[in-house]
Amino acid sequence: MKAFKDEMIEFKDEMKAFKDEMIEFKDEMKVFKDEMVRFRKESEEDRKEMNRQWGALANKMGTLVEDIIAPASRPIIKKYFNREPLARYIRVLRRLKSGKEFEVDVLVECEDKVFMIEVRSYPDQQYVNKIIKKASKLLEFFPEYKGKEIIPIYASLVFDDNMVKYATKKGLYLMAYREWEYMDIINFDEVNRGN
Repeated sequence: MKAFKDEMIEFKDEMKAFKDEMIEFKDEMKVFKDEMVRFRKESEEDRKEMNRQWGALANKMGTLVEDIIAPASRPIIKKYFNREPLARYIRVLRRLKSGKEFEVDVLVECEDKVFMIEVRSYPDQQYVNKIIKKASKLLEFFPEYKGKEIIPIYASLVFDDNMVKYATKKGLYLMAYREWEYMDIINFDEVNRGN
């Protein structure tokens, strides 16, 4: 009977030790779970911050091109069109009472001409037609330019040869870097010759 009693005491002690280990394990699991919750929250905050930074970088890339191209508009217009710009506007937005909006990346006003310069970081051929169509609607939003010739220009840092051929065929001027000089209209003579 004493042996049985001793076994029961030993069993009881083992059960208490097991119970203590389980409590310790439970506490460790709670700490781990809390750390995981904190880690998830930090990861989510990091992801949101990274997305915000990517968005800001993408926006800056778009404005960077405009910031390079806008200052080049004055010498380009003087050189190729023999006109002195009276005013230059960057990222112009007009809204009609109807709610319709019209945005131009760079708008240069001269005595008898208005240059509508659309800028793209990554140019694509489909945008050629969009610019031509957009130029045809400019006077609806800027009636003060009635009587002035509207000249659309597609600007980027670089255009491939197929894009140059396509835009030239459509009569659209392209403005880009030419052989490491500053900005230039790379198809001026071809457009003026009628392709």
